[in-house]
Amino acid sequence: MNTNSSSTTTPAAAADDSAISIGAMMEPVHGLFAPSQTIAEATEQLRELVKTVFVTYGWVCDDQGRLLGVLTTRDLLLGDRSTRLDQVMIKNPFSLRPETSLVDAMREVVTRHYPIYPVCDTSGKLVGLIRGQKMFEAQAIEISAQTGAMVGVSKEERLATPWLKSLVYRHPWLQLNLLTAFIAAGVVAFFQGTLDSLVILAVFLPVLAGQSGNTGCQALAVALRGMTLGELKRGRERTLVIKEALLGLANGALVGITAGIGMYIFARMQPMPEDPTHIWAADRAFLLATITFAAMICSCMISGLSGAFIPLTLKKLGADPATASSIFLTTATDVASMGIFLGLATMFIHK
Repeated sequence: MNTNSSSTTTPAAAADDSAISIGAMMEPVHGLFAPSQTIAEATEQLRELVKTVFVTYGWVCDDQGRLLGVLTTRDLLLGDRSTRLDQVMIKNPFSLRPETSLVDAMREVVTRHYPIYPVCDTSGKLVGLIRGQKMFEAQAIEISAQTGAMVGVSKEERLATPWLKSLVYRHPWLQLNLLTAFIAAGVVAFFQGTLDSLVILAVFLPVLAGQSGNTGCQALAVALRGMTLGELKRGRERTLVIKEALLGLANGALVGITAGIGMYIFARMQPMPEDPTHIWAADRAFLLATITFAAMICSCMISGLSGAFIPLTLKKLGADPATASSIFLTTATDVASMGIFLGLATMFIHK
């Protein structure tokens, strides 16, 4: 166990993303030794101890229980039997704090791959042990729970969960999602007159909603990942929002070119609404393509902003960003994409 640095972990901003603490996961300490003991005495003590518990390391502590060093099997096998433990132990070992969140602890141990870690309080007293495998298993469960929470799947639901219980878990989310879908439907209904005269617009509504929604989900995923891993420090929120807005603008422009070309080709194949015997003229088809291009840029930029801004706002308000962000993001992207597209078409074509 490399011990060149000791832990200085403190609960960071990301701690509220996970209710699990190291103290809740640690196990009792086994294999305690005094620094004055010899290798022969420690070996004899271990022979009796391993009959009842699994021992990975030996822990050398002073009279107050403060951790002084760590003993490995190699130290005991190769050292002289009369050598004191304080002469062969690894001093100033790395340790975790019981109040440290799982998220912060995982960040601390990511470059320290040990089978087991000591847990010490603020005075350095050894209060427990935590196995690396247990930490990684708990982290995997937390990550999978976060993914499910984004789409209304409860953390408690598993493959073997009875279908009635799964219905109770999932249905409230669907009702809430339906309510927000009505908001987007209201935007479309507001432009009913435009859609009645320009049916061609309805074909590209799912295209705009899908692309802007995907842009927002990408921004949301990055924001949630930064919060979970503790990478999003205080003061960096503005940088994240600006970055996602620029990405939305750039991606919207690139995707908008393709969508605009597709709209132009499609329009040139469709009959004019006021004269079904003639197809759309080139200039009007180009105007429709330009509107599609502009709407794609605006909606993707707004979606990128929303994907970063919504979880930040929810976290500041004390809500769980992973649970609530996606439903607000879906509403924002649908309203923005459909409202901008139909609004521009109403202004420049349907007059």
